[in-house]
Parts: sequence; C-alpha cells; structure tokens
Amino acid sequence: MDAKALKSHTENDYYNLPENIRAELIDGQFYDMAAPSRLHQKISGTIYRIIGNYIDDRHGSCDVYAAPFAVKLFDDSKTIVEPDISVICDRDKLTDRGCTGAPDWIVEIISPGNPGHDYVKKLNLYLDAGVREYWIVDPQQRTVLVYFFEENVKVRQYTFEDTIPVNLYKDLSIDFSSFDF
Repeated sequence: MDAKALKSHTENDYYNLPENIRAELIDGQFYDMAAPSRLHQKISGTIYRIIGNYIDDRHGSCDVYAAPFAVKLFDDSKTIVEPDISVICDRDKLTDRGCTGAPDWIVEIISPGNPGHDYVKKLNLYLDAGVREYWIVDPQQRTVLVYFFEENVKVRQYTFEDTIPVNLYKDLSIDFSSFDF
C-alpha cells in the first residue's frame, strides 16, 4: 500500500480542496462525488421545495439546505459530509461554513456509482452522529427507505407511488406519486 492511501486528511484539507473538486471526508479519507444527474437534481429540488415551503408556511424554527452544504458530524476534524438535503432545527449548529453537529433530518438521493456509500457507510455515520431521521431515495429502484432513529432504528420502505409521512413533522407527508419525472 502506498503512503498516499494511508494519509489521514482533516477539516483543513477539506476546506482547501480546489473549487472544482467535490468530495466528502469520512474518517480522514476523501470520497469523490460525481456531478449529480438531472433526475437526481429534479428529485432533490422537489423535496427541498416541499420541506422549505412547509417550514416557511408555519414560520418554523428549522432551516433546510441543499447540497453542496458541509456538515461536520462530530467534534473531530476527520468527517465532513454533504447530504443532498439537511434539515437543522438547532440554529446554534449553523456556522458560516455549514453545520457542526447532526442535522435533524437528512435526505440522500442514491447515485448509481456508489449506492453502498449511502446505504451503509452514511447510514451508520448518521446513526452514530445523532441524526433523528434519514431518508434514502433510490431513483433506479424507485424506492425510499425511511429510518427514524428515535424509534430504535425503525425502517420503513416506500415506493415512488406512495405518500410518505415525515416522522419529525406529524402533519407533513411527501407524495412521491405527484412528482413530475
């Protein structure tokens, strides 16, 4: 194994990446992020608008952010991710650079090249960090996995034909069958 593969990177390395490089830093290792597809962006934008409108209409105290948005999950400087959508209800976690600490709700949209990254690696990171709710949207399978960590890692599977309730907001559901894609 060469020395470059063993190098552990930090938050400083992450913030000094060239602007044209998209990557996440997990346990000191960089993971390149490919440019999202049009479908990925359509799904992300639709979910983002629904959540943002919901919060705005109720004058809610939470904020919603779409990627790229840096989330430093832990106190160490070795893990910074860029979820597709982050909902943060504790504004003390917000900084000029993004979020320090676990968002309340994260939505990741699967890219064909790295499904295990969101299904396994990020699932465990988000659980360990204290994220309350995690959605994995898979456009190829047309499924949505919803993890509500406050109920002992309860998971439910939905399809793009379903209206999916949001656990954090009892009066919000997202009707995937109404999406135009």
